[in-house]
Amino acid sequence: MARRVTSPQVVNIEDLRRLARRRLPRVAFDYIDGGADGEVTLRENRRVFDDVLFRPRSAVATSRSDLRTAVLGTDLALPVLLAPVGSCRLFYPRGEAVAARAAGAAGTVYILSTLSGTRLEEVKAASSGPCWYQLYLCGGRDVARSTIARARAAGFSALVVTIDTPVAGLRERDVRNGTKELLTRRPWTMLPFAWQVLARPRWLAAFLADGGLMSFANVVLPNGPMPYADVGAALEQSAVCWDDLRWILEAWGGPIVIKGVHTADDARRAADAGASAIVVSNHGARQLDGVAPTLRVLPEVVAAVGGRVEVLLDGGIRRGGDVAKALCLGARAVLVGRAYAYGLGAGGEAGVARALQILRADLVRTLKLLGCESVGELGASYVDYPADWRRAPGGGPAGTA
Repeated sequence: MARRVTSPQVVNIEDLRRLARRRLPRVAFDYIDGGADGEVTLRENRRVFDDVLFRPRSAVATSRSDLRTAVLGTDLALPVLLAPVGSCRLFYPRGEAVAARAAGAAGTVYILSTLSGTRLEEVKAASSGPCWYQLYLCGGRDVARSTIARARAAGFSALVVTIDTPVAGLRERDVRNGTKELLTRRPWTMLPFAWQVLARPRWLAAFLADGGLMSFANVVLPNGPMPYADVGAALEQSAVCWDDLRWILEAWGGPIVIKGVHTADDARRAADAGASAIVVSNHGARQLDGVAPTLRVLPEVVAAVGGRVEVLLDGGIRRGGDVAKALCLGARAVLVGRAYAYGLGAGGEAGVARALQILRADLVRTLKLLGCESVGELGASYVDYPADWRRAPGGGPAGTA
């Protein structure tokens, strides 16, 4: 399996996607690959990078390509963080710990989702690098406080509060694949959809050896960990409001990252609420379909906060050139979700490592071709992008040319 993902023929993230599709049952692959409703925003998150064109400096000999950056005061070897992805044990045994180990080896941050199947203490112990914890309020405030205390004690260095999930988006692929039915554990209900997992016997054997259908190990209710089930109801009952940030900040006592910012107004509000960083994100196009792609709104958000907080971006990153474009438009760093989840599904730790290697090599090559020695030197002068991106709603300026 490791040999397959490290093959010379695996040259980009799409190659890892194809390998993941071959190894995983459809229900698991589509959980990674799919988006909400008609998947308009899913497609736009990727396509929008085509609207940004590079302006290289030619005849420049770059003696080095420095990818180092600092996020929340932590030095990183490259400006690519691993985003929170739920249910990674569906993709590979101990998936969260495996991905965290690869992130640490690459010198970057791993962000653990609340909706993971591996205990947060195990995930932190697996990584030699920094880890952040992404918080949903599943189970209520008391359960969240307990989890926050565990994350702090385990050594997680930042708390990521997701604000765009008052209800789960409609992911039509999950409905068609019978995700809800497969979670019932009732044989006759599961039977029409069971062919997907039976068609992947090696995956199924590994999944069962890893404990089979998991619970959410970091949402500990009075009667034990929250069972793995349709999380839509749990999210709807635990939506984060701006007022919640007060007690979350107090309970955490460290830097907080607000994920799910999509407008200038919300960016300013997050800064006012005490966030140290924000993530321009539409949840990988898995929530509200028809919203603008994240790169499109990045200049607006960067201008709105005026340097008060660090700005990160996720959504659609598949190449090092995509990373460079986001940095040129003002992001401090980017988060990748699907890009590494494809690697995890294709080949575990080796697949995640390969995804990061691909993005690193792409970014080095892009810097050299731009005539730029470091990611810290990237700025708007290295790109052309549509003029209307530079204006915020209401007609005010939203960035620099």
